[in-house]
Amino acid sequence: MKPRELVRIQPRPARGTGASAPGAGRSAIGRARYEEGMDFGAVLRATQGRREDLPPAPDFREPPADLAERARRALYEVADPEFPISLVDLGLVYDVQADPASGAVTVDLSFTATACPCMDFIQWDVRDRLLREPGVERVEVRTVWDPPWTTSRISERGRDVLRRAGVSI
Repeated sequence: MKPRELVRIQPRPARGTGASAPGAGRSAIGRARYEEGMDFGAVLRATQGRREDLPPAPDFREPPADLAERARRALYEVADPEFPISLVDLGLVYDVQADPASGAVTVDLSFTATACPCMDFIQWDVRDRLLREPGVERVEVRTVWDPPWTTSRISERGRDVLRRAGVSI
C-alpha cells in the first residue's frame, strides 16, 4: 500500500500587510475572529474535523465485523464544526457501505440544514479521516436529504454531550 500525503494549507496573511502581525486576527481572549480576506477553508482544514473537546468514541465490546463497520466507527472522530459532537452522534451519518476488494467506501451523509455553510468542509473531514483507515483507498460522500435530518436522529450519547455544552435539546 502506498502512503498518502495530506496537504496542509496555511492561512493567507492579513490583507495589505504581506505578513501576519503577532496577534492579528485574534480577539482579547485568543480565539480567531473574522478578518477580511481570511481563508476560512485553511482554518477548517487545519482542524481536520478534530476537536480537543470531542468525547472519545464509544467503547465497543466487539471488533468491527467488516470494513464498513470500521469506517463507521472511525467517523466518531469527525466532529461537527460548531459543537463538540461527532457526526455519528449528531445523526448525520445515514449509511456506510464498503467494498473490501477495492477499498471503496461510500458514506451517505445529511446536514442539519440545506444551506449549511460547512458542507464542503465536513465532507472533506469525512474523506480525510476515512482515507487514514487501513484498507480504504477511495471515499465517496453522498449528500442525502431524504429523510430530512431532525433532532430525533441525535443519539442519547450525543444529547448528553450537547446538554453538557449548554445546548438545549
